[in-house]
Amino acid sequence: MIAKLTGKLDSIGEDWAIIDVGGVGYLVFCSARTLRVMPEIGGTAGLHIETHVREDHIHLYGFQNVAERSWFLLLQTVQGVGAKVALAFLSLYSSEELTQIIAAGDKTALTRVSGVGPKVASRVATELKDKVAKMDLGPVAFAAQVSNPSVAGGGVPQAAAGDAVSALVNLGYGRADAFGAVAAAARALGPDATVETLITAGLKELAA
Repeated sequence: MIAKLTGKLDSIGEDWAIIDVGGVGYLVFCSARTLRVMPEIGGTAGLHIETHVREDHIHLYGFQNVAERSWFLLLQTVQGVGAKVALAFLSLYSSEELTQIIAAGDKTALTRVSGVGPKVASRVATELKDKVAKMDLGPVAFAAQVSNPSVAGGGVPQAAAGDAVSALVNLGYGRADAFGAVAAAARALGPDATVETLITAGLKELAA
């Protein structure tokens, strides 16, 4: 099984690239985000690879980092999400943004992905919530995502977000629920949020 490719970028298309490794051209399907960070034609490209073997084909999927590859696999555990739709998710959102969206249960954001309707968005939000929480290293890692201005609803001070999550967990709420509540509160309150306002808004989210 091919796990990684490093070679010369031979050509590139809407959702694919051909990597020349020692004179052999490998067709690799990629997200739009990965394709945007590829080098100029002729430059050296390195991709993490997921190999799909089927009766009628062997497809290679390429990713700019391990996090993107992990999300590609995780998304496909949801019924209705195949490789093409998983790449559509990764084309629209970064790994950090997906973590934030799932934690917040933002189904509207999920339906913005090409080929994803309300039913699939609901399944993704519901089935991956606990899995996303387990992917994090704890409140600090989550707080780093919430405080990232590039993430939807980001910009909340990291310390405030981490303390708010910890407070809700100490009150007896599950970590996944606490993450989701603070993420939703952060989106609503913006960068001026404090620990107190995040906790208060988070409790309202949990009671809704």
